[in-house]
Amino acid sequence: MSHIRIKICGITRPEDAITAAYAGADAIGLVFYHDSKRAVSIVDANAIIRELPPFVTRVGLFVDATREFINSVLGEVNLDLLQFHGQENQEACTGYSKPFIKAIKMKEAVELQEQIKKYDKSIGILLDTYISGIAGGSGQTFNWDLVPDDIKKPIILAGGLNPDNVYDAIKRVEPYAVDVSGGVESEPGIKDKDKIIRFIQKVRESSCIVDKDV
Repeated sequence: MSHIRIKICGITRPEDAITAAYAGADAIGLVFYHDSKRAVSIVDANAIIRELPPFVTRVGLFVDATREFINSVLGEVNLDLLQFHGQENQEACTGYSKPFIKAIKMKEAVELQEQIKKYDKSIGILLDTYISGIAGGSGQTFNWDLVPDDIKKPIILAGGLNPDNVYDAIKRVEPYAVDVSGGVESEPGIKDKDKIIRFIQKVRESSCIVDKDV
């Protein structure tokens, strides 16, 4: 596990996308969910994407959106990957000619392996904190011990990550990737350059430790 991928989600400004990309992020997330404090319009999303350098994956996040809405976004925004963060079944995640990842909310009673089987066409599973009534971005972690070590799908670890805990999170879970939003912000939707840089540095340090343990 020499390179743990990093996604900086909830990007709302071109300057934050540039910071993330040049600090070493592999992907940026654009939230197309009206109720989110980090929601972007199609105009905003295109302004951000225009500033991105090569080899940064552009992820569009949707929460129980209609097929019409998703297609309208895809018709105007050049996304690489779709992220579904609501109650969508697999059928609702497919049919867009784009790969997708599915978020699963982690709580004590979750049957994770059974949930993952329901999304066998996904290219990865994102694990986030379960908070009743909140789609994501709670800033709270979940019990990382709930993640079994024999999952076949690439796991993207999310939920309350920040520069101070991501090192331990990676050592515990050994995910394929990590996803952060509020943990690198100065306020909702506004990223903090120093926090982004520290977060990515900690991920890189954790990757080295994981390699030594293998």
